Amino acid sequence: MSNVNINGQIIEYESLGSAKSPTILLIMGLGMQLTNWPDAFCQRLVDAGFRVIRFDNRDIGLSGKVHVGRRVNMKLALLAAFLKLPVRAPYLLDDMVADTVGLLDALEIKSAHVVGASMGGMIAQLMAAHHPTRVISLTSVMSSSGNRRAHRGTPEAMRVLMARPTDASNISSVIEHTMKVYSVIGSPGYPQDKDELHARITRNFNRSYHPAGTARQLLAIMASGDRRGLLQKISAPTLVIHGGDDKLVPVAAGRDTAHHIKGATLLIVPGMGHDLPPGLQPVLADAIAAHCTQHAEKAAP
Repeated sequence: MSNVNINGQIIEYESLGSAKSPTILLIMGLGMQLTNWPDAFCQRLVDAGFRVIRFDNRDIGLSGKVHVGRRVNMKLALLAAFLKLPVRAPYLLDDMVADTVGLLDALEIKSAHVVGASMGGMIAQLMAAHHPTRVISLTSVMSSSGNRRAHRGTPEAMRVLMARPTDASNISSVIEHTMKVYSVIGSPGYPQDKDELHARITRNFNRSYHPAGTARQLLAIMASGDRRGLLQKISAPTLVIHGGDDKLVPVAAGRDTAHHIKGATLLIVPGMGHDLPPGLQPVLADAIAAHCTQHAEKAAP
């Protein structure tokens, strides 16, 4: 792995496959590190003929952390968002888009197939809207348009997401709490081996654990608002993938996203929740590779 300085922000990244191949840029979701793009999933894309780049968003993983003077008052921010009042945030999704475009610049990549999951899908959407020449194709996975009416998770999912570990200072407690989160928001049609899931979560937390960054990323989402107007500007060929059993970002959000992007293809996957379990990875990787291959004529490494 390597890192680059982008506008004063260190971004950690990994490049897989040949630099001569068309690039697929993977953007991860809220609080998730580049390692949350599974190795087998990435390798399947490489085997399909692509260069794959995955990276840590700002404030998470091994990328630079944003230092602010005051702690995040998440309850106050959530109340403001609920009341449709402005939400103050140290940075916005647009700043994370700038990081992403800056990474392409640093790697001298003119354009890429851009794939984003959850919050990463939001960043990818904004990138396609604001930087159309950099995006060959767009794939938005388990994400939304910012339309709050279509984005409301189930009460069970919201409770477990907002709950705190029994002991936030104890990594074992945090890992067990994360296991509970996945048990609620995970893919019921693609159950995971609990020991393997526990091992993956442990490896990720041993690599980095920075809950303050996750909180600031959540503020960025809330402060950035509705993207439906911008989605209508997207010209890149778009694939919207969504789980039919997603409790955190319901399937209505995927339909709403596809509805607002001209010509978008919607793929609803039965049994898929809000994760990337091993059994689902070949399905998603093959769908993404097919979409990128279909629109590869404009590709520039």
